[in-house]
Amino acid sequence: MRLKQCIKGIGIALPLLALAACSSTPGGDSAASGAAGSAGKDGSTVQTASADHMLTPQEKMAQQLQQLHKENTIYFKFDNSVITKQYVSLLQAHASYLLAHPSVKVVIEGNTDERGTPEYNIALGERRGNAVKAYLETLGVPAAQLSVVSYGEEKPADPGHTAAAYAKNRRAVLVY
Repeated sequence: MRLKQCIKGIGIALPLLALAACSSTPGGDSAASGAAGSAGKDGSTVQTASADHMLTPQEKMAQQLQQLHKENTIYFKFDNSVITKQYVSLLQAHASYLLAHPSVKVVIEGNTDERGTPEYNIALGERRGNAVKAYLETLGVPAAQLSVVSYGEEKPADPGHTAAAYAKNRRAVLVY
């Protein structure tokens, strides 16, 4: 009964009971671990769990994957398939995710700028994709989770014909 009065006093509908509770004293202890508090109409404190503690494993996986989609591109120097140091942490993050989710597969798309013959660019795109694949394998990712496709110059990120556009097109992209 006291809980119903408390809920009625701060205007919370009963279906939200599972998400919120209130203190019996105004300004009650709101220092609960992982909780956030807000004042109700009568000055009581409403406790709600933080979003992090309420995520299901599937939601956490989706959240991790969304973050990986933001950082999924490795850029290369001209006519080169060497992974530079700046991409080590990015690839480690992808490897950690793949190791934690063995059923997930990733396609590594190798790309080039438009300079060179189509045949040469397909081969260079494949070398770039294979370089990323080999690096992930050295971090423990099973080869069965990784595949490589080369698009050469066929899928430019920037259709321009400038040095900046070419730099954007010399890449490998991890696609989940």
